[in-house]
Amino acid sequence: MGDVARDRMMGEIASAGDCSAGDASGKSILIRGCDPVMAERAGKMLPPMLGNVKMTSATSDDVFLKLLETEKFHVVTFAPGACRYDAAKQPIPGGNDVTAGWTLEQYRALVREKQGEAIAIVESAEERQMVPLLRAALGLPPA
Repeated sequence: MGDVARDRMMGEIASAGDCSAGDASGKSILIRGCDPVMAERAGKMLPPMLGNVKMTSATSDDVFLKLLETEKFHVVTFAPGACRYDAAKQPIPGGNDVTAGWTLEQYRALVREKQGEAIAIVESAEERQMVPLLRAALGLPPA
């Protein structure tokens, strides 16, 4: 993916506007994405928009599965790219021998098994929806 496409996606994320209200600094989000460059960029942009939440990103299932096993999160989210791959019935990049060919339905079941039935799971194929959905899942006021 080129930088122009990444810049467009980051612009869509930023379109949420003033998101300074609320404090989620005691909460954490695990994001399963596909693109390490986008994960790094979003990891810098999103925390201030989400009440300074602690964000952890995984772009491979080796890392994602280990984090689900070893840490507790308030929200688990699937990045828009992963949602688009799933909608197109294509494998989500970063899979491993365990998750080869999995759909988001199978990922959701694993997240609930490892994190508990009450875990908030956020997914959208549209970048512009991510901040509002994540703010709601964190209990923050709308932007």
